[in-house]
Amino acid sequence: MANSEHLALLLAVVLAAMVSAGIIWAIRPLLLRHALARPNERSSHRVPTPQGAGIAVIAATLAVAGTMIACAGETGLKIPVEVFGATLFLTVVGLRDDIKSIPVVPRLTLQAIAVGAVVLSGSGDLRMVPACPIWIERGLLLLAGLWFVNLVNFMDGVDWMTVAEVVPVSGTLVILGLLGDLPQPTTTVAAALGGAMLGFAPFNRPVAKIFLGDVGSLPIGLLLGWCLLQLGYHQQLAAALLLPLYYLADATVTLLLRLARGEPVWAAHRSHFYQRATDNGFTVWRVVGEVFALNMLLAVLAIGSAMSPSAAAAVMALATGGLATAFLMHRFSQSRG
Repeated sequence: MANSEHLALLLAVVLAAMVSAGIIWAIRPLLLRHALARPNERSSHRVPTPQGAGIAVIAATLAVAGTMIACAGETGLKIPVEVFGATLFLTVVGLRDDIKSIPVVPRLTLQAIAVGAVVLSGSGDLRMVPACPIWIERGLLLLAGLWFVNLVNFMDGVDWMTVAEVVPVSGTLVILGLLGDLPQPTTTVAAALGGAMLGFAPFNRPVAKIFLGDVGSLPIGLLLGWCLLQLGYHQQLAAALLLPLYYLADATVTLLLRLARGEPVWAAHRSHFYQRATDNGFTVWRVVGEVFALNMLLAVLAIGSAMSPSAAAAVMALATGGLATAFLMHRFSQSRG
């Protein structure tokens, strides 16, 4: 990429951060009156706290990324438009769920519509496993995308957790875009999303003054999932798995353990490893700090796997990332007393 494109990505980060922070500052008094998240059995907070900052994060991401993609004169704008439309649709679903909970089946159906639109937005030439029939691949991607959107929501349970995840992942996606492993529109979206989360971060630092809400966590999961999908389409499967590995592992292992215990998986709970860590004596700062450090390691491994043509190097990176993730989850599950 040329220097002008580098500057454009930096500008996307800065503008998205400023727009996100400005909107949050403007709407927080309104959210204090009408969108309080009250503590429940899943919560880590103890006092009612406004939620809905995701409105600002998504608005900043789509506005900045959309403007810069259009100004760059990118061809093939059909895909970003479809993805942006699905993101807005899921934002409305999340907002409705924040105001009044949507039953499980309709909620999953609406989410599947948004994920399906994203999965089908790519042409038939974009394949992860060319030997696999396209209908099987797209079906599996739909299920994976639906799970990813929900696990991002599940993992948004302590202050700064989503910041500690999205900022390293989006930053790494920008680097991989600069290396040529992502299309320019996807790289721009990743830069804008990372910037918007940086604008949100000061308001969500422990103890948080505002939460994302489902209006933020669900569409953030969709946008991140789309970016990772593009990485997979560019045959960087190891990198696409490494970047969200902690979220994938914590949420999936927690789900399997709850199923094994016969617990209703749709009910609110505090069984995630990062939640157990706070119950086991870890401070919120320690939890998000260690998750951030792990994500930085996973980012290095992802970049290394993308830069190496060797399949053995990709397998080694995945094994190293898996061991580091398992070690952190084990630490979180042990009492510090």
